Amino acid sequence: MGDYLMPLMMVLALMAGVFSGYPVAFVLAGIGVLFTFIADIPPVFLNTIVSRIFTGTLTNWLLMAVPLFVFMGLMLEKSDIARNLLLSLERMFARRPGGLALSVTIVGVVMAASTGIVGASVVMLGLMALPVMMKQNYSKSLAAGTICSAGTLGILIPPSIMLVLMGDILQVSIGGLFMGAAIPGLMLGGLYALYILIVAWRNPALAPPRDTTDDDAGWAMAASLLKQLVAPALLILGVLGSIVAGVATPTEAAGIGAAGATLLAAATGQLTWANLVGCVRDTALTTAMILGVAIGATVFSAIFKRVGGDYMIEDAVMALASGPYQTLFLIMALIFVLGFFLEWIEISYVVLPLFAPIIAGLDFGFENSGITLLWFAILVAVNLQTSFLTPPFGYALFYLRGIAPRGVTIRHIYAGIIPFVLLQLLGLALCIAFPGIVLWLPGITVN
Repeated sequence: MGDYLMPLMMVLALMAGVFSGYPVAFVLAGIGVLFTFIADIPPVFLNTIVSRIFTGTLTNWLLMAVPLFVFMGLMLEKSDIARNLLLSLERMFARRPGGLALSVTIVGVVMAASTGIVGASVVMLGLMALPVMMKQNYSKSLAAGTICSAGTLGILIPPSIMLVLMGDILQVSIGGLFMGAAIPGLMLGGLYALYILIVAWRNPALAPPRDTTDDDAGWAMAASLLKQLVAPALLILGVLGSIVAGVATPTEAAGIGAAGATLLAAATGQLTWANLVGCVRDTALTTAMILGVAIGATVFSAIFKRVGGDYMIEDAVMALASGPYQTLFLIMALIFVLGFFLEWIEISYVVLPLFAPIIAGLDFGFENSGITLLWFAILVAVNLQTSFLTPPFGYALFYLRGIAPRGVTIRHIYAGIIPFVLLQLLGLALCIAFPGIVLWLPGITVN
């Protein structure tokens, strides 16, 4: 225990800092600097951390994709494409119990593959769909859970900012991560839709159909839906297709996406000066927050490893788990619990560098450690998606609470997300039990 006194103190200090409400980026960096002196580390060691921050973060060409993807998502949200798509889907499923909830889930999947911004997706879906759901006498819990879960798909389905950062942290191909996350993301969307259909079938009163006199022919509605799908489909093809084909790097593809979203906003008449300034401002704020956490985590991780924190983690994991899958289960359980209190950014930058070497050294039956790390990264990504839904700090819950109409309380939101969190854990278990769900598509694209 004495050998690990300093890293244990750092962990306790981090927990105290997080619960204090102080910005996590400053907490991480401040604890690192403080323990430089407490642990009697030569202050000159901080100079090496500054060099690491400059070369590994501030001048990292790969991280240029982050503000570009953020801008793409924000600009696409302004273009009204999602609103028009939701209206078309709602007309198509209007006469079916659960039709509007199913429409919200489908829009969530489509927009996730186009934006990757959870906050924007949840707020957009909440403003568009929640008042209509309340008017149709939907269960408040089902409506809230559907919107929150559909909005969080953007952090997993590519192009995803989280996958870009994970690829940089783990030194894994971002194109491979994008392909690996595609099927799990669609699978989760399918599980959500299946759950909604089952609930609506067993108790239609929870998700009643809309009384409608819409006499449009099926072909007319189908044509309208296809028309609304063309724009996001072209954007997805331009971004992901250019990466898979090897035509563009992820950073260049992000530039294609940002330009494409801007053109779509112009085509729909939404490219106003106010919208452009708002997107640029929000992009700068989001990017600054992500880079701030990255810098703080670099300071914390460097000092944590210097005082033996990586050995403490490795010894603790090996003492509690005796095999590769037991070790994996332990790490997944820890990340799930951390998701109750920390954002995915902090978990990615602090936890992944500590656990990745352990996982890479275990035998899961894959050809090499690179495949193991790719599989592990997607498992972590699926796991971290739950961090947006789990109280007390699930950000999707507070995004929705901030724009929810009167009568929808935080209690309804908490109750509504429980089934969807369980579905996410089911999806995670399937990805662990059947690695081909993650690895099949990257194997096809590589070969």
